[in-house]
Amino acid sequence: MLGWAVMDINFLGHASFRLKGKSATVVTDPYDDSLGLKSPKVSADIVTVSHDHFDHNKVSKVSGVQRVIDGPGEYELLGVSVIGIGSFHDDKKGELRGKNTIFVIEIDGMRVVHLGDLGHKIKSKRAEAIGEVDILFVPVGGEWTIDASVAVEVVHTLEPKIIIPMHYKMEGLNSQMYAKLAPVEDFLSDLEIKSQKLPALKIKKEDLPQEEQIIYILEK
Repeated sequence: MLGWAVMDINFLGHASFRLKGKSATVVTDPYDDSLGLKSPKVSADIVTVSHDHFDHNKVSKVSGVQRVIDGPGEYELLGVSVIGIGSFHDDKKGELRGKNTIFVIEIDGMRVVHLGDLGHKIKSKRAEAIGEVDILFVPVGGEWTIDASVAVEVVHTLEPKIIIPMHYKMEGLNSQMYAKLAPVEDFLSDLEIKSQKLPALKIKKEDLPQEEQIIYILEK
């Protein structure tokens, strides 16, 4: 019996990742250069856009795109399933910053959840819609999204096997626009789970942790 394919996960910066699976490649939330970071040249079959802000919706930065998914619904392409679940960019049901889409991406036998710019806690009904989570991309920097303390609550609610923080203060970001973002260390100290820094993550379903959760901080 053949084992599962290895999926490569690369951090492109901010809330953008490249998931390269056996049959397709997905890029999440590509950003404009005005973010401060230089967006890398990248290609993908599928691009997900959690909300229509310049630091998450620059699809033109990605080549070879066959499908852009930018809202709730169920989608399938090249053996990859994507479920979009409606949520909000703030804790006032979108009054401040509008809507946000959570994406559940099933690729190479794993369920990868990208929370986008989630601005609120996840309650039971939405957690049930999300379902089992193998890998969670969670915003932790506050100001524009949930902060470290709420991110910890979200992790406890969803119980992912692997946690990958995103949308936090990092070198190169526009210093005026993102001055109030907290560093990833705030989240790490609040959650108190084993963490490891990696240049990229290579993972297959059979190697997912079963007993203990782990946090990977991926390098851009």
